[in-house]
Amino acid sequence: MRIIGGISKGRRLSSPKGSSIRPTLDRVKETIFNILGKEVEGKVVLDLFAGTGNLGMEALSRGALKTVFVEKAKEALRIIQKNLLQSGFAIRSEVIPKDVRRAIPLLEKRGDAFDLIFMDPPYEKGWVQKILNQLRDHPIYHRGTILVIEHSRREPIPADLSGWEIIRQRMIGDTVLSFLKG
Repeated sequence: MRIIGGISKGRRLSSPKGSSIRPTLDRVKETIFNILGKEVEGKVVLDLFAGTGNLGMEALSRGALKTVFVEKAKEALRIIQKNLLQSGFAIRSEVIPKDVRRAIPLLEKRGDAFDLIFMDPPYEKGWVQKILNQLRDHPIYHRGTILVIEHSRREPIPADLSGWEIIRQRMIGDTVLSFLKG
């Protein structure tokens, strides 16, 4: 696992042992950032279900102003912290060690609003609809925010988008990348 573009291009990132965390593959990550292009520069980013922090760190390397990582798994949190320190991105980052469902209301209460949100939940567990509903109830985004959801093709984007609009989808093997705009 490595950073594939921007100021830290080529930097290796620590990755987990075993299969409890499913990092975004470089091929999938490259597709996401090729589609986003310059949309990342100067943006405030939220990385939900951050895992290793792979997507949020790629955004930082490509010019994001700040990334907030939300992750609850202890091993993943350790990896995120290690990667942030090694990459020099710790100063432009915040790690929230909570379940996503508890972090979103906290972020709203703080008055945070994000320009770009990554969501890579566990596949086929109903998380996509749950989090779309929660974002509707706790708007931590603004008009024009882009939400990138990585999900299984066996768990399509729900019909109720809670105010979001699908602007693009791309399938890579079993993975679907859905780009939504607020």
